[in-house]
Amino acid sequence: MNKIYVLIICGLLILSSCAKPPEPPPVVEEPVEEVPVVDKGVPTLQIVDWTDVVGWQEDNPGLALGALLESCSALRWRPQWQPACEEAAAMKQASETEVRAFFERNFEPHQVSKPDGTTEGLLTGYYVPDLKGSRVASDAYPYPLYQRPNDLLTIDLSDVYPDLSNYRLRGRLDGHRVVPYWDRNEIDSQKRPLVGQELFWVADPVELFFLQIQGSGRILFDDGEQVMVNYADQNGHPYRSIGKYLIDRGAMPRSKMSMQNIRLWASNNPSEVDDLLNQNPSYVFFRALPADVKSPPGALGVPLTPGRSLAVDRRHIPLGAPVFVDTFWPNTDKPLRRLMMAQDTGGAIKGQVRGDFFWGMGSQAGSQAGRMKQTVRFWVLLPREVPVD
Repeated sequence: MNKIYVLIICGLLILSSCAKPPEPPPVVEEPVEEVPVVDKGVPTLQIVDWTDVVGWQEDNPGLALGALLESCSALRWRPQWQPACEEAAAMKQASETEVRAFFERNFEPHQVSKPDGTTEGLLTGYYVPDLKGSRVASDAYPYPLYQRPNDLLTIDLSDVYPDLSNYRLRGRLDGHRVVPYWDRNEIDSQKRPLVGQELFWVADPVELFFLQIQGSGRILFDDGEQVMVNYADQNGHPYRSIGKYLIDRGAMPRSKMSMQNIRLWASNNPSEVDDLLNQNPSYVFFRALPADVKSPPGALGVPLTPGRSLAVDRRHIPLGAPVFVDTFWPNTDKPLRRLMMAQDTGGAIKGQVRGDFFWGMGSQAGSQAGRMKQTVRFWVLLPREVPVD
């Protein structure tokens, strides 16, 4: 019956508005309790020995200790995490050997598997881009970056249909009717329905588009001021890949697809940029973060750590947990094996062995993130008190 309910309810707002977009970082002190998912067929998380964690001895886990302490700031109220978090807080001056022994003593590794039993998946990358911007529109800065619009409605189905708690509808009022919210083409059209909702103005529409994909960024003003902006909400329309669109129309071979080459294509085809961007009807709105924020918060609500924070599918990997990653450096066959923390989610990050590697801020991080599309294996480290079956 749940699918019938979804179809009926989504009929009010069209099916495209019944997507499951990423949610803004939680602002509550205590996040919703999460436990690892264990399928009755092939377990998603299977306990293994530490010797089975490929590359565990190659990384210095002490370099992930700061990211773990960030996770602990959100997990400290959970009894099963308290012993490890309390011990971690006292280990800031510990050696690599001592930190490794701490993890082995307090955590059990669980290899992440897909329902068919395979363990390899996909790891992409993301980062915090820098965009030149202004607080006022001008010829140099004509493209608006919008805050969450006042007329955007969010309809939560969980009270009426608890089984549909993952679905949130976005829409707006048109008289007495709830209709789909404006899509990208309508928002950026000449009628400009969101006039008055501008947060800042930026110089480049393609960079603005990629800011929406990344979810966070820094706006750099001409006077030297910088403001971090972060995901606030989304218009409810599904995400569609402009890279796939370019491949399908023969504009770029799959082997050449990257964020950098999309930028180059847009630079060489300026008259086609609007049509390209409008292939993705999804649109993201932002909020300005306080001046002292140096790294944006992820879905766990804690600051992300470059090179040590990971976006995952929270249905399969609990947010906050350490995850050992076995993958490769972007566009190479050089192994990249390190301990990371599951601290974020993403609209495209779906599945058991699927992740997004946070590279950090600025153009160098963007170069790595834009080229990263590697196979990966995960081992989730859970406190020994956490039941897994």
